[in-house]
Amino acid sequence: MLHHIGVISDTHIPHFKQLPEAVWKHFAAVELIIHAGDLSRLSVINELETIAPVVAVQGNVEENEVIRTLPIKREVLVGGLRIGIVHILGDTHNRVKIARQEFPTARCVIFGHSHTPYNQEHDGQLLFNPGSATDRRRQPTCSLGKLTINDETQHINGAIILL
Repeated sequence: MLHHIGVISDTHIPHFKQLPEAVWKHFAAVELIIHAGDLSRLSVINELETIAPVVAVQGNVEENEVIRTLPIKREVLVGGLRIGIVHILGDTHNRVKIARQEFPTARCVIFGHSHTPYNQEHDGQLLFNPGSATDRRRQPTCSLGKLTINDETQHINGAIILL
């Protein structure tokens, strides 16, 4: 069986007025959506839940309701694979080491914060940042991510979707 997971981060609503329409198009067939923080308002989760169940963590730019409700980090199990989720995962110099320390048994670690897409495996652990769906900053375009997990092979594949 294949599991399709939508990954989004750094939506910063209401600073950015709304989620892009592309979210509904690209996440239409996913069974789960993971938000890697900086949603700013819990209403973002309600919107995404019209597509699929949502698992989220808080980021560093959140309203109080988000801070009170969401954890800083968490792990989920999908298709027998552990996925770690955190907003800030160090920097380019130490992120691989921190991912392994924070989530030693996770097959994938999802993070956000930088608004820079990242999809690279390090010693059997996929590090995945979908970029930002609303704020491209220094990137040429905004982006989302998708993960595909194969139960049979226990393989995970990440894809960055440029908007």
